[in-house]
Amino acid sequence: MTAPRKPQIALTSKAAPFVIRAERAADVAEREALLDACFGENRHGRTCQRLRDGRAPAAGLALSAVREGNLVGTVRLWHVSAGGRPALVLGPLAVDPACRELGIGAALMRHALAAARARGHEAVILLGDAPYYARFGFSGEKTAELSLPGPFERDRLLAIEFTGGALDGAEGMIMPTGATLSKRRLARPLQARAA
Repeated sequence: MTAPRKPQIALTSKAAPFVIRAERAADVAEREALLDACFGENRHGRTCQRLRDGRAPAAGLALSAVREGNLVGTVRLWHVSAGGRPALVLGPLAVDPACRELGIGAALMRHALAAARARGHEAVILLGDAPYYARFGFSGEKTAELSLPGPFERDRLLAIEFTGGALDGAEGMIMPTGATLSKRRLARPLQARAA
Protein backbone atom coordinates (compact mmCIF):
# COMPACT_ATOMS: atom_id res chain seq x y z
CA MET A 1 0.00 0.00 0.00
CA THR A 2 1.33 3.40 -0.94
CA ALA A 3 1.87 5.88 1.88
CA PRO A 4 -0.32 9.00 1.77
CA ARG A 5 1.30 11.89 -0.04
CA LYS A 6 2.81 14.76 1.90
CA PRO A 7 0.61 17.86 2.30
CA GLN A 8 0.63 20.03 -0.78
CA ILE A 9 1.51 23.70 -0.67
CA ALA A 10 0.30 25.96 -3.44
CA LEU A 11 2.00 29.29 -4.05
CA THR A 12 0.46 32.14 -5.97
CA SER A 13 1.80 35.57 -6.73
CA LYS A 14 -1.13 37.26 -4.98
CA ALA A 15 -1.56 35.21 -1.81
CA ALA A 16 0.12 33.51 1.08
CA PRO A 17 0.58 29.75 0.69
CA PHE A 18 -1.96 27.30 1.98
CA VAL A 19 -1.36 23.85 3.43
CA ILE A 20 -3.59 20.79 3.21
CA ARG A 21 -3.49 18.63 6.30
CA ALA A 22 -5.60 16.12 8.20
CA GLU A 23 -8.60 17.68 9.89
CA ARG A 24 -8.10 18.28 13.62
CA ALA A 25 -10.61 18.43 16.46
CA ALA A 26 -9.76 22.13 16.81
CA ASP A 27 -11.05 22.68 13.23
CA VAL A 28 -14.68 21.84 14.07
CA ALA A 29 -15.99 25.34 14.84
CA GLU A 30 -14.22 26.91 11.84
CA ARG A 31 -15.33 24.07 9.55
CA GLU A 32 -18.96 24.42 10.61
CA ALA A 33 -18.86 28.20 10.11
CA LEU A 34 -17.26 27.75 6.68
CA LEU A 35 -19.90 25.21 5.63
CA ASP A 36 -22.68 27.54 6.81
CA ALA A 37 -21.12 30.42 4.84
CA CYS A 38 -20.79 28.33 1.68
CA PHE A 39 -24.03 26.32 1.76
CA GLY A 40 -26.33 28.18 4.15
CA GLU A 41 -27.59 27.10 7.51
CA ASN A 42 -30.18 24.86 5.80
CA ARG A 43 -27.39 22.61 4.53
CA HIS A 44 -28.32 19.97 7.11
CA GLY A 45 -31.51 19.22 5.18
CA ARG A 46 -29.77 18.38 1.90
CA THR A 47 -30.01 14.87 0.47
CA CYS A 48 -26.31 13.97 0.76
CA GLN A 49 -26.35 15.03 4.41
CA ARG A 50 -28.47 11.92 5.05
CA LEU A 51 -25.42 9.83 4.14
CA ARG A 52 -23.28 11.69 6.71
CA ASP A 53 -25.63 12.19 9.65
CA GLY A 54 -24.43 10.30 12.70
CA ARG A 55 -21.41 8.89 10.85
CA ALA A 56 -17.68 9.43 11.11
CA PRO A 57 -15.73 10.34 7.96
CA ALA A 58 -13.56 7.59 6.48
CA ALA A 59 -10.25 7.21 8.32
CA GLY A 60 -7.63 9.66 7.06
CA LEU A 61 -10.07 11.25 4.60
CA ALA A 62 -11.17 14.41 6.41
CA LEU A 63 -8.94 17.23 5.19
CA SER A 64 -8.50 20.91 5.94
CA ALA A 65 -6.84 23.67 3.93
CA VAL A 66 -5.16 26.25 6.17
CA ARG A 67 -3.88 29.67 5.13
CA GLU A 68 -2.23 32.10 7.53
CA GLY A 69 -3.50 30.06 10.48
CA ASN A 70 -7.14 30.05 9.34
CA LEU A 71 -9.18 27.16 7.96
CA VAL A 72 -10.08 28.17 4.39
CA GLY A 73 -11.15 24.84 2.90
CA THR A 74 -12.55 21.47 3.86
CA VAL A 75 -13.42 18.14 2.28
CA ARG A 76 -14.45 14.81 3.74
CA LEU A 77 -15.13 11.35 2.33
CA TRP A 78 -17.57 8.84 3.83
CA HIS A 79 -18.11 5.09 3.55
CA VAL A 80 -21.22 4.04 1.61
CA SER A 81 -22.72 1.07 -0.13
CA ALA A 82 -23.53 1.97 -3.73
CA GLY A 83 -26.20 -0.58 -4.56
CA GLY A 84 -24.22 -3.19 -2.65
CA ARG A 85 -20.78 -2.07 -3.86
CA PRO A 86 -18.38 -0.49 -1.33
CA ALA A 87 -17.50 3.09 -2.21
CA LEU A 88 -16.88 6.50 -0.72
CA VAL A 89 -19.04 9.57 -1.09
CA LEU A 90 -17.20 12.89 -1.24
CA GLY A 91 -18.56 16.01 0.33
CA PRO A 92 -18.98 18.60 1.26
CA LEU A 93 -16.12 20.37 -0.48
CA ALA A 94 -16.04 24.00 0.60
CA VAL A 95 -13.63 26.90 0.17
CA ASP A 96 -13.78 30.30 1.84
CA PRO A 97 -15.34 32.67 -0.75
CA ALA A 98 -12.43 35.11 -0.28
CA CYS A 99 -9.98 32.38 -1.36
CA ARG A 100 -11.78 30.81 -4.31
CA GLU A 101 -9.30 32.01 -6.92
CA LEU A 102 -6.31 30.36 -5.22
CA GLY A 103 -6.83 26.78 -6.43
CA ILE A 104 -7.69 25.48 -2.96
CA GLY A 105 -10.73 23.50 -4.12
CA ALA A 106 -8.80 21.72 -6.86
CA ALA A 107 -5.91 21.02 -4.48
CA LEU A 108 -8.29 19.57 -1.88
CA MET A 109 -9.90 17.35 -4.55
CA ARG A 110 -6.56 16.05 -5.85
CA HIS A 111 -5.27 15.42 -2.33
CA ALA A 112 -8.50 13.67 -1.21
CA LEU A 113 -8.63 11.43 -4.27
CA ALA A 114 -4.94 10.52 -3.99
CA ALA A 115 -5.39 9.70 -0.30
CA ALA A 116 -8.48 7.57 -1.01
CA ARG A 117 -6.67 5.65 -3.73
CA ALA A 118 -3.59 5.18 -1.51
CA ARG A 119 -5.83 3.75 1.22
CA GLY A 120 -7.14 1.12 -1.19
CA HIS A 121 -10.61 2.50 -1.90
CA GLU A 122 -11.96 1.55 -5.31
CA ALA A 123 -14.54 4.24 -6.14
CA VAL A 124 -15.76 7.69 -5.09
CA ILE A 125 -19.23 9.11 -5.70
CA LEU A 126 -20.40 12.70 -5.36
CA LEU A 127 -23.30 14.97 -6.13
CA GLY A 128 -22.00 18.01 -7.98
CA ASP A 129 -21.50 20.06 -11.11
CA ALA A 130 -20.44 17.67 -13.89
CA PRO A 131 -18.30 20.17 -15.87
CA TYR A 132 -16.30 21.08 -12.73
CA TYR A 133 -15.73 17.51 -11.53
CA ALA A 134 -15.04 16.04 -14.99
CA ARG A 135 -11.50 17.44 -14.81
CA PHE A 136 -10.84 15.09 -11.88
CA GLY A 137 -12.20 12.08 -13.78
CA PHE A 138 -15.81 12.04 -12.53
CA SER A 139 -18.70 11.16 -14.84
CA GLY A 140 -22.26 9.88 -14.69
CA GLU A 141 -21.36 6.73 -16.61
CA LYS A 142 -21.58 4.36 -13.59
CA THR A 143 -24.32 6.11 -11.61
CA ALA A 144 -27.35 5.81 -13.92
CA GLU A 145 -28.90 3.01 -11.84
CA LEU A 146 -28.03 4.45 -8.42
CA SER A 147 -30.28 6.58 -6.21
CA LEU A 148 -29.89 8.79 -3.15
CA PRO A 149 -32.16 8.84 -0.08
CA GLY A 150 -33.93 12.05 -1.10
CA PRO A 151 -34.39 14.36 -4.07
CA PHE A 152 -31.44 14.93 -6.41
CA GLU A 153 -30.70 15.90 -9.99
CA ARG A 154 -29.71 12.76 -11.92
CA ASP A 155 -27.05 14.53 -14.04
CA ARG A 156 -25.23 15.64 -10.86
CA LEU A 157 -24.69 12.10 -9.50
CA LEU A 158 -21.11 11.35 -10.55
CA ALA A 159 -18.44 8.75 -9.83
CA ILE A 160 -14.81 7.89 -10.43
CA GLU A 161 -13.36 4.39 -10.24
CA PHE A 162 -9.79 3.77 -9.10
CA THR A 163 -10.24 0.07 -9.84
CA GLY A 164 -11.81 -0.68 -13.20
CA GLY A 165 -15.25 -2.25 -12.82
CA ALA A 166 -15.64 -1.30 -9.14
CA LEU A 167 -19.12 0.06 -9.84
CA ASP A 168 -20.07 -2.25 -12.72
CA GLY A 169 -23.69 -3.28 -12.31
CA ALA A 170 -24.21 -1.06 -9.27
CA GLU A 171 -27.89 -0.28 -8.87
CA GLY A 172 -30.19 0.77 -6.10
CA MET A 173 -29.91 3.08 -3.13
CA ILE A 174 -26.65 4.58 -1.91
CA MET A 175 -26.61 3.95 1.84
CA PRO A 176 -24.21 4.98 4.62
CA THR A 177 -21.98 2.25 6.02
CA GLY A 178 -19.32 4.13 7.96
CA ALA A 179 -18.71 4.03 11.67
CA THR A 180 -21.39 5.69 13.74
CA LEU A 181 -20.56 8.56 16.05
CA SER A 182 -21.26 8.34 19.73
CA LYS A 183 -23.96 10.62 21.14
CA ARG A 184 -21.22 12.60 22.89
CA ARG A 185 -19.37 13.26 19.61
CA LEU A 186 -22.64 14.15 17.88
CA ALA A 187 -23.23 16.94 20.41
CA ARG A 188 -19.83 18.60 19.90
CA PRO A 189 -20.52 20.33 16.56
CA LEU A 190 -23.74 21.79 17.97
CA GLN A 191 -21.90 23.07 21.03
CA ALA A 192 -19.16 24.54 18.87
CA ARG A 193 -21.73 26.41 16.75
CA ALA A 194 -23.49 27.78 19.82
CA ALA A 195 -20.23 29.21 21.16
